[in-house]
Amino acid sequence: MRRHRTTAGILLAVGALLTGGLVTAGGAYAAPRETASGTSPTARTASTAEQHNSRTFWTSERMRGATALDLLLTTKAAKSLKAPRTVGPSTTVEPTAAPAAFPQAGGPWTGGGAVVTTSGRVFFTFQGRTASCTGNAVTSQNASTVITAGHCVKYQGSWHTNWIFVPAYHNGNAPYGQWTASKTLTTPQWQASEDINYDIGAAVVAPLNGQKLTSVVGAQGIQFNGGYNKRMYAFGFPAASPYDGTKLIYCSGNSSKDFLFSQDHSLGCNMTGGSSGGPWFTGFNEANGTGLQVSVNSFGYTFLPNRMFGPYFGNDAKTLYDMAQTS
Repeated sequence: MRRHRTTAGILLAVGALLTGGLVTAGGAYAAPRETASGTSPTARTASTAEQHNSRTFWTSERMRGATALDLLLTTKAAKSLKAPRTVGPSTTVEPTAAPAAFPQAGGPWTGGGAVVTTSGRVFFTFQGRTASCTGNAVTSQNASTVITAGHCVKYQGSWHTNWIFVPAYHNGNAPYGQWTASKTLTTPQWQASEDINYDIGAAVVAPLNGQKLTSVVGAQGIQFNGGYNKRMYAFGFPAASPYDGTKLIYCSGNSSKDFLFSQDHSLGCNMTGGSSGGPWFTGFNEANGTGLQVSVNSFGYTFLPNRMFGPYFGNDAKTLYDMAQTS
């Protein structure tokens, strides 16, 4: 496991929440245009040619073949999980039976609703490996903004390439299409030193078939400076054992503030690699699958299993969001 430089080796690596295979990246891409480091968010712009290559690069086989990167470093016992109800473009998202009783330490989301289509799996190329995270579509001026973790757009000094968002992903299928990033962004603190307190990323995705993202899949609200100790729901597509990346998983419970090394939210949750960047909601309504996004899955402590941590959405997160939604 990689360890974060600012916490004396105690943090579980954010990299362990990534998923990756050994598929070699294909296709050429133009050098990124990157803003200067400073107090403003930093961004990478993908050329039209790179966006085209990303669409053709991510086949169903490559998406299904993504393997949790931390599986290359450690082995965990596998468990089997029942598949949740799937949703396609012509399927309504009315709720079915209510999920398990609150709190939930981790299990398939069976409640339906908007979260099924606003959340999705994120795929990209990371240092020659195919990799994945989770993202979520939020309300925005450009109707094209996805929120994820900072390490899901840039990690170990490198911006990820071939970046796409696949809402309602299910076992290699993209029922609402593959949305290619025209721009990826992160906070200046993550850009400068990968400060875990600011592990927040965003992407602006290009229109698909003449339509913008949130007009197709809907959007969740987003909140900044909302405080701590809230009733929370977290979602993601974990791909490391006991999960396999094929289905939407959720956790729920009463959150708290990290009392150790970060300023982050904390929530009991057993999600694994691949869930990084998945949304945390406050005010979540199980009946319609909507809430206000206030964080993302980010990291865990090696000595504190089955607990997830996510960055506090404060002023810097708001600045990042504003830059993304007006791009």
